[in-house]
Amino acid sequence: MKKQSIVLAAAFAVALTVPAFAEGQVAPPRLTWSFAGPFGKYDEAQLQRGFKIYREVCSNCHSLNLLSFRNLADPGGLGYSEAQAAQVASEYKINDFDDSGQPTQRPGRPADHFPAPFANEAQAKAANGGTAPPDMSTLAKARTYARGFPLWVVDVFTQYQEQGPDYIAALLKGYKDPPPAGATVPQGGHYNEYFPGHNIAMPPPLASDGQVKYDDGTPETLDQYSKDVAAFLEWASEPHLMARKRIGFQVIIFLIVLSGLLYFTKKKVWSSVH
Repeated sequence: MKKQSIVLAAAFAVALTVPAFAEGQVAPPRLTWSFAGPFGKYDEAQLQRGFKIYREVCSNCHSLNLLSFRNLADPGGLGYSEAQAAQVASEYKINDFDDSGQPTQRPGRPADHFPAPFANEAQAKAANGGTAPPDMSTLAKARTYARGFPLWVVDVFTQYQEQGPDYIAALLKGYKDPPPAGATVPQGGHYNEYFPGHNIAMPPPLASDGQVKYDDGTPETLDQYSKDVAAFLEWASEPHLMARKRIGFQVIIFLIVLSGLLYFTKKKVWSSVH
């Protein structure tokens, strides 16, 4: 009984400390995503639009080191064919070595990773005011916010795990210029409502409607841009989401069948015992 009391007290103390991590950070609005929940799946058209935004805007500063061009043709993702993925790869220049060992550049291949915009971290810092832009491969999983008690308990039962996309979409729309009254932003910084501390080094990457042209008639608005690129970064962080959900359902079905077999086997084996 004493041990249980200690555990409950510790859990309560942790619950009380969770909101402290969110101090100075405004919780982003919760959005609706096609990939949310156990039956959710990626929207191919949205991922393609988000990829277009990454190529035209984000890739100027942010790398995508963990993704290869061939991942664009993976099942459950952008819906590209292998030929389309190879075409995208060929539009990039990859640093390599020729047969004599001399540095050279060649068109990309499906097996190549997306090239980084900067040669190293020092160059990235020099080009961005002393702050190196983070890699975007796992950004949607790495960026989140504290939900606090009791919301994090509710999230366990509702299976809410889209904090990353919600945060990214809100961040892209959270710039305020000029800053609110009383807010101080240091030289080279920018006020963002949803960034912890509200001071972010990155200037607004999506500044206005119509900045990126869509080919499918989707509204070219800042709100749409933020959702599309956040969805793409979620896919980049978890490109095998659909396979994981499918395997999960298969395992559940297997366990249900196995439990039924074990139950009837038990009744058969012990049927003669009174």
